[in-house]
Amino acid sequence: MVGLPPRKLFAERAQRLNKLGERVPAMAAYLQFMAMIVEAQHRVLQQPRPSLIGGAELAMTHGIPPLSVDGLWRDMSWPADLEALLDALDTRVEAPQRVWFDALRELPDADRADLARAVLEGQPLAIEQRAMAPLMGAALQVAWTRQARLLPATPPRPAGLGDNLCPCCGAPAVGSLIQIGMARSRVRYLQCGLCASEWYAERAKCVQCGDSRTLDYVSLEDEQGERVLPVQAETCDHCHSYLKRVNREWEADADPLADDLASLTLDMMIADRDLARRAFNPLLVLGEPA
Repeated sequence: MVGLPPRKLFAERAQRLNKLGERVPAMAAYLQFMAMIVEAQHRVLQQPRPSLIGGAELAMTHGIPPLSVDGLWRDMSWPADLEALLDALDTRVEAPQRVWFDALRELPDADRADLARAVLEGQPLAIEQRAMAPLMGAALQVAWTRQARLLPATPPRPAGLGDNLCPCCGAPAVGSLIQIGMARSRVRYLQCGLCASEWYAERAKCVQCGDSRTLDYVSLEDEQGERVLPVQAETCDHCHSYLKRVNREWEADADPLADDLASLTLDMMIADRDLARRAFNPLLVLGEPA
């Protein structure tokens, strides 16, 4: 079971980020800034770009994700989408973000390509690159989401592809999502951090290693023990990793990427457990990966 990204993905994500900014005052400025970027993503997504899905059916026949990052990253429209994002945000970005914003606009094409590749591969970034990376990640998301929406059919899950990798593009998941609705109620899906496609994942099983015996769930709670956000960290002591899970049974508009940004306190809570964070969130840079 695979689902392609919805038409209003970025518009609804921006609404969620603004709502989360009101609920998490300590992160309000950051979440509102990210909402502004995501709103720009929605506008840029509407701009036409050349289709790259000509070989999609052949790729699916051979068990290859039709929008494979490794195969298409040089051909994708992310350079044009990055320019469009920079134009859309130019009058809205103020100090101190203006420094890195202008640096990204002036970055040579070759250096932009190096940054794009580093973001896609989750490579450690130089200090001067880290502030620029989320906007590059936003451009990459727009490019891949646009092409995913053009696919002629929902791709099957390629044999041998890791459970945590997207059937459409092969990128890792940003998190998992407990769905609602008659057809998918209480079913868990993973959502791609790049193209936002979703695919089925067994609920009580680590998507990284398949273990089900050592799973644990960590939540954010207030002083009264009440849940703060519809987010849990699913931890696995077998492969020593974790991935966040959002539950739409608790909040119908929960979004794996937006709620990941709003729940960084959860990452800090479990930082001393020496668990590798497995989420791929191109809008978030936490420093060098574990």
